[in-house]
This record gives sequence, C-alpha cells and structure tokens, in this order.
Amino acid sequence: MNAGGLPGFSVVIPARFASTRLPGKPLRLLAGVPLIVHVARRALSMGAVQVVLATDDTRIAAAVSGLDVRVVMTRADHASGSDRLAECAVACSWPDDHIVVNLQGDEPFVPAAGVHAVVAALAAGDAAMATLAVPIDTIDELFDPNVVKLVCDRSGHALYFSRAPVPWARDALAHDRRSLPQDVPVLRHIGLYAYRAGFLRHFAQLEPTPLERAEALEQLRALEHGYRIRVAPSVDEFPPGIDTEQDLARAEAYLHACAARTAPAS
Repeated sequence: MNAGGLPGFSVVIPARFASTRLPGKPLRLLAGVPLIVHVARRALSMGAVQVVLATDDTRIAAAVSGLDVRVVMTRADHASGSDRLAECAVACSWPDDHIVVNLQGDEPFVPAAGVHAVVAALAAGDAAMATLAVPIDTIDELFDPNVVKLVCDRSGHALYFSRAPVPWARDALAHDRRSLPQDVPVLRHIGLYAYRAGFLRHFAQLEPTPLERAEALEQLRALEHGYRIRVAPSVDEFPPGIDTEQDLARAEAYLHACAARTAPAS
C-alpha cells in the first residue's frame, strides 16, 4: 500500500506519432515543452511505483529521456491503446494482480485524484477493469458523438458505452430536445482506465467485436466478451484532452491562466 492507502500501481502512457487530427501530437509543443513530457511529468507526481511510456516511435522515446520513465518500444500496428498496454504488460512481467493505469498521451492535465479513484475502484471489487464518469451538463454534450456516454447497472458496473445519446429519455426528448431530461442519469465517460495486468495480457487475445468496431470504443470488447467494468464517479475536474489545433491552443491558454493564478503578487 502507498501513503494514501492504495495498492501499488503502475501508470502506462501509450503514445504513437500518427494522429489523424493532429499529426505528431506527442511531440507538439505546449508552453515550449513536448506534450508527452507534460503527461509524463504529471504521471510521475501521482505516487505510482513505476511510470512507463509505451510507444512505437524513437522520437517520442527520446523526448522523455531525462525523466524517470521506463520506455517500452511496442509494435506499430496496435488497434487500440489497451492493446499497446497489453504488450507492455508482457514486456514488464508484472504479476497478474498488479494494477495498471492507462493514462492517455494527450491528457496533460489529468488530476492525481482521478487516477487514485480509478485505482481504488478496481481494487475494491472483482471487475476486470475500472473507469470514471461525470454527469453531463448540457444538451449539446448529450448529442455530441465525440462525447462518449455510458449507462450503468445499480451496482455501478457499465452496461453500455455509446457515442449516441443514451439512455434515450423517450417521452422527455420527444417533447423537448433543447434541454437535458430531468430525473434521468446521463453520464459522460472519462477515458481513464485501470486494469489488472493479467487481464490486460488476456485482453489482447480477445477478438475485436462488432460493437467495438461500430462505435470505435475499445472498452466494448471487454463487455461483449462478458467482462465487467466498474464505473466510479470522478472526484475532480478533468480538463479536456488534446485532439486538435484548437485543443492545443486552449491548453496553452489554460496553462497561462494557471500560471497567472499561482504567480506571487508584485
């Protein structure tokens, strides 16, 4: 256990150079520093027993050479970040019950509290994976296919993830699609995952599934093969990740605003 009462865990950052919307994303500069370095520094502050960069590109590996980060060079043909993590789990020879957190390489502002929450959620039960969710605040989010929605059972396990508006409040939305339905839990998925290393190694052997392909959501592979995913509420704000030039500009502004708030008064 670490100082916060959590079991030991590793953070793995999957990162590839190719990106449809933002080519070379891990090496794009944010406040003059490569994005992947921001993410690695954030990971190193979270109390993990080890931080690992899983990449297929030597330029990305070189960017973190001055940090206490283990680099695992992985294949270039992985279909998802989880598949890349699975190769990493084999290379690192972690015990089956070791907890591994998947921290996306385009998430430089993930709060440590969120990582600790997903680790605690996995450690508290027998689900194969754990992830986070927050309530959706606006009707635009509900209908945005880039915002992944999810529905859970009464014990807090995921029933389904979708880019479509789920659950569909039939009567409320038939009457008014300009505001969120009342008394209906509408959740946005936060793409932060914790797995046990043994499941990660097994996950890579599972056949990709029809719903996974249709929605382009890798977590559906686990559900379609009958594995449970524990969902915990996020305990802190998650600033958006970086997928586009506009996101990069917003992140730059966010960093400047944070620096201004913490600067000593003159």
